[in-house]
Amino acid sequence: MLDGIDELNPACQRILLSVLPDDQGLMKTANQFARIISSSARNLEQCVETGQFRRELYFRINGVCLRLPPLRERKEDVRIFLDHFLRRYSRDMGKCSPSLGEETIDLLMAYNWPGNIRQLENLAKEMVILGNPQLAVNGLRIKSVDRTTVASPPRVSSLKVAARAASRQRERELILEALEKTKWNRKRAARDLQISYKALLYKLKQIGAIEKRIQN
Repeated sequence: MLDGIDELNPACQRILLSVLPDDQGLMKTANQFARIISSSARNLEQCVETGQFRRELYFRINGVCLRLPPLRERKEDVRIFLDHFLRRYSRDMGKCSPSLGEETIDLLMAYNWPGNIRQLENLAKEMVILGNPQLAVNGLRIKSVDRTTVASPPRVSSLKVAARAASRQRERELILEALEKTKWNRKRAARDLQISYKALLYKLKQIGAIEKRIQN
């Protein structure tokens, strides 16, 4: 099994090409035949066209080709893979398989899985080790919230408008930094920012940052 064959550098590709037989992916070793299987995270045809992968090697290994879509395009498989990995690592580590709530399942189904199945496998392993699925998925929850709450940047029609937008964004960042530093003590934050307390309250109302923190 040649896992991640697309990651081989040109020198390794040349060496591999010299040892692979041109016999339908079969290699004879110790009077026995072994079938060569390779995997790639990238489209090897495109890699050949861009010169990143040797054309001769591509045709040598390109027998029967199975293309699997990424996990984000087959969300129905998330639960199946997760159950498999949880059973596997619970058995290997001698631990009880953790029970997942509906909220956790919904989060996993909505997540985009940039790291594909291996990311899901590592998450399942973490759930078993920690014994706390909620703790394990905290990182995914933060990333999901970040993706859904970050607004698209406004389209600007002039340099002046762009400058004003950048200035407002920087002002917001400085105010939030000062509030974090003072543990949301608004009077101290106003002193650090060298503005009046009333001015800070007005700006907080403007940027909508007063919400939850002030109420708590």
